[in-house]
This record gives sequence, structure tokens and C-alpha cells, in this order.
Amino acid sequence: PGSCPQFESPETLLIPVGFQIPISFEGRNLGIYMGQRFAIGTELMKHSEEGSHQWKGQSSNSQFAYDKQQEVNVSFHIKDRDTERKIDSTLTVVLYNCSRELCPSQQPAQCPNPEITDIVPHFGPLNGRISVTIKGSNMGIKKEDIKKITVAGVDCNHQADRYSVSTSVVCEIGPMRRVSPPFDLPVESTKSGPVYIEVEGGRSGTSHVNFTYRDPIPVAVKPMKGPMAGGTVITIRGEDLDTGTKDDVTVTIGGVTCEVLSFGKNITCKTGKFRAPSDLLTVTVKYGADTTKDIQTAYQYTENPKFIQDTLSKNDTVLQFYSPSVNSSFDTQSLRTSLQLDNVYEELKNFDYHPDPSFNKLAKNVITETSIIIVTGRGFSKAMTAKEAQAFVGDASCHVNILQDDKLILDAPSSQPKARSKRHRRDTTNNLLDLVVKFGHGEWVVGSVYYDRKDDIPLAIIIPAVIVPMLLFIAISVYCYRRKSQQAEREYEKVKHQLENLEESVRDRCKKEFTDLMIEMEDHTSDLSEARIPFLDYKTYTDRNFFLPSKDGANDTMITGKIQIPEARRAIVAQALNQFSNLLNSKTFLINFIRTLESRPDFNARARGYFASLLTVALHGKLEYYTDIMRTLLLELMDEHVQSKNPKLMLRRSETVVERMLCNWMSICLYQFLRDTAGEPLYKLFKALKHQVEKGPVDAKMKKAKYTLNDTGLLGDDVEYSVLTLQVLVHGEGPDVTPVKVLNCDTITQVKEKIIDQVYRNLPYSQRPKVESVALEWRPGSTGQILSDLDLTSQKEGRWKRLNTLAHYNVRDNATLVLSRVLHTQSFHQHQDSHEEKNALLEDDNTFHLVRPADEIDEVKSKRGSMKDKAMTKAITEIYLTRLLSVKGTLQQFVDDFFRSVLCSSSVVPPAVKYFFDFLDEQALRHDNVDEETLHIWKTNSLPLRFWVNILRNPHFIFDVHVTEVVDASLHVISQTFMDACTKTEHKLSRESPSNKLLYAKEISTYKKMVDDYYKGIRQMVPVSDQDMNTHLAEVSRQHTDKLNTQVALHQLYQYASKYYDVIIQSLDEDPAAQNKQLTLRLQQIAAALENKVTDL
Repeated sequence: PGSCPQFESPETLLIPVGFQIPISFEGRNLGIYMGQRFAIGTELMKHSEEGSHQWKGQSSNSQFAYDKQQEVNVSFHIKDRDTERKIDSTLTVVLYNCSRELCPSQQPAQCPNPEITDIVPHFGPLNGRISVTIKGSNMGIKKEDIKKITVAGVDCNHQADRYSVSTSVVCEIGPMRRVSPPFDLPVESTKSGPVYIEVEGGRSGTSHVNFTYRDPIPVAVKPMKGPMAGGTVITIRGEDLDTGTKDDVTVTIGGVTCEVLSFGKNITCKTGKFRAPSDLLTVTVKYGADTTKDIQTAYQYTENPKFIQDTLSKNDTVLQFYSPSVNSSFDTQSLRTSLQLDNVYEELKNFDYHPDPSFNKLAKNVITETSIIIVTGRGFSKAMTAKEAQAFVGDASCHVNILQDDKLILDAPSSQPKARSKRHRRDTTNNLLDLVVKFGHGEWVVGSVYYDRKDDIPLAIIIPAVIVPMLLFIAISVYCYRRKSQQAEREYEKVKHQLENLEESVRDRCKKEFTDLMIEMEDHTSDLSEARIPFLDYKTYTDRNFFLPSKDGANDTMITGKIQIPEARRAIVAQALNQFSNLLNSKTFLINFIRTLESRPDFNARARGYFASLLTVALHGKLEYYTDIMRTLLLELMDEHVQSKNPKLMLRRSETVVERMLCNWMSICLYQFLRDTAGEPLYKLFKALKHQVEKGPVDAKMKKAKYTLNDTGLLGDDVEYSVLTLQVLVHGEGPDVTPVKVLNCDTITQVKEKIIDQVYRNLPYSQRPKVESVALEWRPGSTGQILSDLDLTSQKEGRWKRLNTLAHYNVRDNATLVLSRVLHTQSFHQHQDSHEEKNALLEDDNTFHLVRPADEIDEVKSKRGSMKDKAMTKAITEIYLTRLLSVKGTLQQFVDDFFRSVLCSSSVVPPAVKYFFDFLDEQALRHDNVDEETLHIWKTNSLPLRFWVNILRNPHFIFDVHVTEVVDASLHVISQTFMDACTKTEHKLSRESPSNKLLYAKEISTYKKMVDDYYKGIRQMVPVSDQDMNTHLAEVSRQHTDKLNTQVALHQLYQYASKYYDVIIQSLDEDPAAQNKQLTLRLQQIAAALENKVTDL
């Protein structure tokens, strides 16, 4: 609705009947009506008016008529004149008719007293003579009704021609009345007072806003000079310059008007044209008719800039000029630059002038034809380049090699130069010449140099001096060459051979990896299973999110739901726990309880998180109350961080009870959103990643894979493998076979996992048989063979034993295998095989799968070999980093889909997210030192980093799936990318950057924009009220509370109350509110029942 075309009244207007007055209104979102006109009307108007097509409009004078009431509200309608279609509007005015009485009365009818709402301006000069506009209502119905006006006790002359019926009166103030104070007090320079108005009938009104007389004092002008053509914008600074209004102020310079551009604490104006260059002139600022303020010797008109050079070159795109010379008495200055072509006038960027360069004395004044001339000084390169600089020795030019700010390096002339003129030739001695440097129009004589030309040396001396050392050098070289040639030849051949091997190795590996990259970039969406998504039920979901990370894991009491209570005491304990639940529902007790625990040094971060999760389950039946407690604690935490000058650290870690409560609250409120919206893309991403990882070799021992996103989990060896399709028959489930794709390098356990995934793909992981509970039998002929990872046939390599694979058993493509459940009662033959396999396992634990780790013996052998040979045989692991790109490209669509599903504000946004983000926005406005970046960090810490990263890294928290270590390593990279996208910090990449940051360097800017747009979109959504949020939370409580182990949670919570019983009792005794509610007594009664104590209670 906010984006629809509409009109609205800025303020409710009081309109008298029987008089024509203008009505102002404002419109929004009228872009589609640009250039069109509107019709404005109401049932009380005598005719429809034609309004402006502008966004801010004013109808022509309208006259209203009614005769039944003293006041009535009137609503306007606005139509498009072409289509007669009405536009949304809330244009309402209040009409009043002073000729009507509310009730028949003996008293004559009388309008209300005048009411003054505002005055413009609020300040005026001491001498007065400026206009003051008084705004309000009931200020007469004709100009003759205005009887008297005073402003700050001074009479104000009514300007009848500017009167608006009832709503506006304009008058001209007189000078401030000056009262001579006692001789020991200063004269008052200001005076303030209200505006008083009296209208016909003796009615009067006084403003709540005061008008102040004061004396404006202009002090300085900047800049202090400009061309006599005018157009220079000057700024006038001083005190109380914003006295009166812009219309009351005029500025002149030497009698020439300076057009006022802006009016406020400073005044800016544009100078007018002056007749000739001037000395420093007086700048005069005039307020009204009687107040004049001068700034002596403040501004000077100078000669207009002159062009002294035509264009050097020009074409359709380039104009080139020499810069004109300027007064050199100034330091660096920036001058306005403009270009005029016929009637086209263009303002260019300012042109900077720098001081002329200065030169030092030459360090060397003798040069030859091969000399390098070095000229030192400063200011060389500020306004000049090496191509523009020129240098001469006499009449010969020198080539400028290098131009730096403090150094100029020249090549000396190659031939004997002459003096530049006849006069110089007469005045200089033989070969003493001026060294001249020319920058633009400037020319400087740096010094005099002596050009020394060496005499020619006779060939009879040159030839022996060159040939004899040369022959000696050749003889020595031949001797050294003959001595080492054979050794050098052998070394060369060896190095050449090594280089060829290295080149061949790199070529083969690059070719192979590039081929793999192209093959794996193919779309494999069709490979994903179309089975339903195995979402966890609500209880399992909350158990895994709240309690699985605890130290006991899946055996946690809250997950198992088992507590040891004697049968005879169960009824008493249940009743006491219900009383404890009622006690927790007391906000005074619960806040006191939490504060007391957090004050204990042994109540660490892990205990705080576990306590918060127990509290979440215990209060799940009243999530509205839980939310209120969370808000209260969050406000305390927020104040604490803001006062400690580190607001950005809030919610970064789950170190407090309330931070974990917020995490659990998000998990509860987003469960349905996961099921309806975000769960499907997350599940597809997980399945695609699992499929891609298992498509290539995975080392079962080292937990490294050929295809992964994590460089530390990358299999750095080239493993030969082939894809096999096995025909699997499940024992006891019919004759149908299931084709399963595996790798011949897979271990038997890996094969079992892939078979179970395929055969039972429509069942959740928890309902599938476990790998340990099934056996795999290969039937190549009439007899079968049980396959296992280790048996008596396993290969040994020194102290190491290789895990058995399908290739080890020589299983071929399309082979038939039988999957059967392992029974407790086995035949003697099966028992014997199992016994042999067990002995093989117990014999030695040094097992490996694809890559054998280097042990001490291997290291000793490697040290004996040549380091160069070792370098040649070492695999170049960086070659395999291309696989990261392969996997990333294959999964890119799934990653993008998941990011869009959780970072799209245009689709469904959970009400809890909008509610909590609005809460953060409100609190940010409450604190001065919370900027937009801090608010962004708060939102990121509360939702993306606290919830989505946790779900992304742990898909088994929402799905009934199993996450292997190699899949978890890749999920870690994606979650790290998600975290980077949510931060405001710009990541500078280099060769030393982690591979995961380099991998998604191209996409990270897009993801960052998604996060920013998501936060902005949520801010613009319709707010979620407390009532709507409480209704939503009550529905969640109603649907799911009975499924949770609430009694177990209460029992576990009481263990904390028991452990810290004394300090809790002491804290309650010190709290007056707790004393009034007898909270101490209630806790003592609960303790007596639960701990079977005999007390005086």
C-alpha cells in the first residue's frame, strides 16, 4: 500500500466557510501520472477544481457552503481528468461557520480565540523593519478584523495585502525598545518575547514560541578575490547570520549586488559583474530596511583570466592548450577552468598551479659525449612530465631520461655544442656553455658546463691494448673449458633429463585433471533421489539442536528421557516438579535464578548453554512467557555491551544463558520454515555433495577424497579406479536385484554403505540396517565368498596391511552380490570365517586403504637418496587443486539455491525473524553509539551465524541422515563462505589466502549483496505486533509441547537449584519483590519434597 499513488494532507486545515482560500496538499508515487492533470472535488464544493500535475500541488481558491453546524470534517476526492479514476487520498479539512450556533442561546455567536501555531522567522535584527509571518487559526475572517499585533512587546505593523483568511497574518516589526540599564550593567543585545494578536470582538491570542531580537555580526569572507566578470561564489561567516529570512537579506560588494544563494549559519552568494579591477572593497550585508553590517577590505575584483595561446591541436575528441601564466607570488593554488565553444559553455575540473621549480648548484660541470648529467632541486614533477621537459647545453638539446620531483637525469649531447647566440659566444670562454632547463614557458639557467672532447687515440696503441688482453682471456677460457667440459656435459644431460621428466609429469597431470574437470562439470541433477525428504519429527529436531552437542551426546538424559526415581516417590516428585514449574513461571524468581547462577564462577559456558536448553523445554508450554524473559535478559546484555564500548561483540558467542536461549528460540520458530521452504534446497545440496564425493575414490583411513571442496581433505595421489555396476540381491526380500554403482577401489564397508543407500533409499537413515549388521557375499560360481575389509588374504606392505577392496577380490562389472543380515546363530563355517577375520584384525592395527602413510623406515630410505631424485618423484599436490574447482562448479547451483532460500525477503520470511530484527532496530535507535555496521553484526550473530550455519554444518539436526567426515569437510567450506558473506569486512585475497576463500572469491560479493538486500527487505516489511507473535508462539506450544520431556527438564533444572541452593535463597531474601511473593518459602517447600527432607515447614 505504501508504494501506491496517493495524496495526503501534511496537517489538518481549518477553513472558514464563505471565503475563497487556497488548499495545499502533497502526493506520493505519482510517477505514472507525470504530465497529467487532476480534478479535485467534494460534495460541499460549489464546483470541481482543476489541480496541478506536480507532486506538491495547490488547488485554486475554493469556496465551501453549509449551514447546519458550527464545524464539520470534509474529505476530498481526486480524479484523473482523463480516466475519471479516483486516486487514494486522505485529504481532510475542518470547516467552521461562525454564523452558526451549536445550540439556541441568548448570547450572540462568537468564534474561538485566535490560536498561534508558529511564527517565521524566529529571529530579527535590533532595528526591525522585516516581515514576520504569524501562522495559526481563528485569526479573523477579513483583514479589517486584525486590531493589534505585538512581537516581543514591540508593535508590529499589519500588512493587510498579505493577509490569508484566519490562517496567516503578516506584519512588519519595529525596532527593539532599548532600556538604559544601571551604570554597572552591560546594555542588552538581545530580547525575546511572544507574539500577541488581537482581532475583532476583543478576542486575542499569544504564541507559545518566542521571537528574539538579536544583532547579526558578519566577520569574514572567503575567498577574498575573484574576476571582475563576477560569478564567484563567496561564503560569509560570522555570528547570528541566520537572523530574519533569506528574503530579508541583501549582500553588496562595492555597491554591486551579490546574489544570495543560501542562508543559514553562513551566507553564500554569487558576485556580480564589476566595472574594473579594484582594491579591497567593503562587503555589506543588509537585514531588512534599517540594519546594515559592513566587512571592511573584504573582497577584491581582479582582472579576468586571459587566453594567450590558441589550441595546439584539435580533433573530434581532443583539444590541447598551453596553460596561461599566473601570478607567482602564491603557493599552490587551484583555479576554476571553463571551456567555451561558440555558445556551448562547460565548467571543467579545477586546474592546479604549483610553485616554479628550484635548482641546486651542479655537482659536476665537466661533461663528455657519453656523460650523464644529473640536475637536482625540487618541484620538478608536480606539474611536468619527462616528455614535456626540455634541456639544452648551448644550442644542442639533451635527451631527458628520468624526471623525478627532486632529480632530472639527462644525456649529454653526442657532438660539440655551440653557444646559443653570438652574445653568448663572445661572453663565454672556450667550451664553457650554459645548461638550460625549459619547463613550458619557463626557462632556467642551471649553471655552466665544460664540454670536454677527448682527442683521438692512435690505432697503433688501441689495437695492442685490446687484442693482447683478449687473447689472454681466450686462452684461459679454453683451458677451463677443456678441463670441465666433460663434467659439465654429464651434469647438463642429467639436468636435461630431469627437466624432461618433470615437464612430462606436469603435462600428463594437467591434461588428466583438465579432463576430469570437464567431465565432472556436467549437470547431475538427475542423479539425486526423488524420494521424500526425511525430516526429523519435532522432538528429535529439538533434542539434537539443544542437547546433542552436550558432553553426553546421544546418551544425554534429555534425549533418552530416563531418570531414576523410586516407584514409591514418583507421585510426590511429579507434584513437586509441577510446583517447581509454577515457580519458574514467576518472572521475579526466574530472573533472580538466572542472575544468581551466572554470577557463580564454576557455572561455565557449557553449563550455561545446557541450562538454557533445559529452560527452553521446561517453558515450551508458555513460549510467550519464555520470549518475555529472553527480551528482558537481552536488554540487560545489550546495555552491558554498549556501556563497555564493545557493542559489536554482543551475541558473537553463546557465553550467556540468554544467548543460548535466543539460539533455541530461533530453532523453535524456524522449524516450520525449514520444512516448508529452506529444507528442500538444503537436502538437495547435501545429497548432491554426498553423491559428488562418493563418485571418486575416498580413503577410508585418511578420510580424504578425490572430489571435495576442502583442500586439507583432498586426496593428493593419483589413484587408478574404475566404476562397477553390481547386481545386488537382498536375502529374504524376493528375487529382484538392485543395480548399484560402486568403485573397484572401494573397501567392502564402503560398498556396503553404497548398497544400503541405494536399496533402502526410501527409508530414513535411522530405519536402515547398519553396516555392522549385514554381510556381503559374492557368488562368482557355485560357491559363495564372504567379503570383508580384512581377512587372511589381505595384502601386506612391510608393517602395513591394505584394506580389501573389490579389486582385491577381482570382482568384475555386473557381478552378483548378496546382502544378508548377520544372525546371532551362525553355522560353523561362518563362525570360522568370522574368527579368522577377527584374528586378522587383531594381528596389527597398521592398516591403510589407498595411500600408505610414511613410517620411520621409509623416511630413513628417503634420506639416503638424492634430494633431486626425491623432488622428481614427489607428487605435485597443487596440480590436484583443480578438482576443487570441478566440485565447486558442479555444486554451484545447489549452493546458490540454498542461499537464496534463506536470504530472500521477497518470499516467505518467518514472523520471528521480522519480530526480532525490529526489536534490534528499536534498541539500536535507543543507543547513540550503535551504528548501521553494529546493527548488521547483531542481526548476523542472531540468525545467520547462530542458526543457519549450525544447520548447514549439521544436516542431521533437521534430517534423518548420516554425515560422513569427508562430506562434513566440504560442508565446512560452504558454511565458511556463508559466514564470510554475512560480514562487512572486505577480504583481501593473496596467494597465501586459504583455498576456500579463493574458491568462492568471485561469488562472495554477490552473496554479500544478498545479505544486505535481505536485511533491507525485512526492515521494509509490515511489522509483526506483539499480539500476532504471541498468537504464533501459542500455536507452536499447543502443537508440540506434549511431545517433549518437560518433566525430565524440570527435574534436571532442579539439580542446579539444589547445587546452588544457599546462594539462591540468599538472593531471594535480599529481593523485596521476592519477599512479597514468598518465593523463598515456595522453593524451600519444593526442596523438602524433592529431596525427601524433614523440615520445620
